[in-house]
Amino acid sequence: MNAPLQVAVVGTGRMGAAMAGRIAAAGHSLTVWNRSLDKAEAVAAGLPGVVVAGTPRDAAAAADVVVVSLADDRAAASAYRGDDGLLAGLHPRTVVADTSTLAPETIRRLGDEAGATGAALADTPVSGSVASVEGGAVLVMAGGEADAVERARPALESFAQRIILLGPLGSGSTMKLAVNALVFGLNQALAEALVLAERAGVERSLAYEVFASSAAGAPFVVYKRAAFDDPDSAPVAFALDLVAKDLDLAAALAAEVGAPVPQLETNRGVVGEAIAAGLGEADMSAIARQLRG
Repeated sequence: MNAPLQVAVVGTGRMGAAMAGRIAAAGHSLTVWNRSLDKAEAVAAGLPGVVVAGTPRDAAAAADVVVVSLADDRAAASAYRGDDGLLAGLHPRTVVADTSTLAPETIRRLGDEAGATGAALADTPVSGSVASVEGGAVLVMAGGEADAVERARPALESFAQRIILLGPLGSGSTMKLAVNALVFGLNQALAEALVLAERAGVERSLAYEVFASSAAGAPFVVYKRAAFDDPDSAPVAFALDLVAKDLDLAAALAAEVGAPVPQLETNRGVVGEAIAAGLGEADMSAIARQLRG
């Protein structure tokens, strides 16, 4: 059994809040911060002993491990930098485990800035949903020094089923963008196939039963069943606004390394149409609603 750590969670949106709950349940001391403090306070209200920090610097100041979960590169720059940013609160031997989906170059720059303080940063984005975090079942795709990942492991393992160390800093972010490009490709294909079956007269739930039971029945198909079968009652797991952000990052990476991504480009166009139709805050399964017209 690893000794309990002092852990800070910076960013308590849906994923960050779920991570905080698992970290606290694992016995680690926990401090939380969020730009909208009411969200951090709501997390702390349900977790005895959890402290709400007023700034990212305060959150990081006493932490052995800082787990970061933020929406995008702009939010990360704001939370990391400045007099009250988490970089200002780091000390030697602190490990920052950033689970956000960011551009690899952003992660490398932040890693250099964290290293200048004597601390270390690992990019540790996850594959999975809020429910997966709550069940301790996400995959962590880690980039950075092996020692930094190992020091963060007790905090990460509170919500992760597996941690794969992929290589130098930025490798985790690169792999997360590739995974999300694949996931949305599956989402797009599933939405199209479902609408095709419906238009041809097959009842939706029966069509989905066939998909889930067929050679195409990947874990994603099974996991998204409720969202596609009963979209009005299923919670939002991955909003289309965030899908668009991730596909833009993946497209930029593809352009940088010279990788052809014609399906990604087509899918990004469909997502843009759905967002223009007012579905930006809807789950990515709402692509089926967009296709139904």
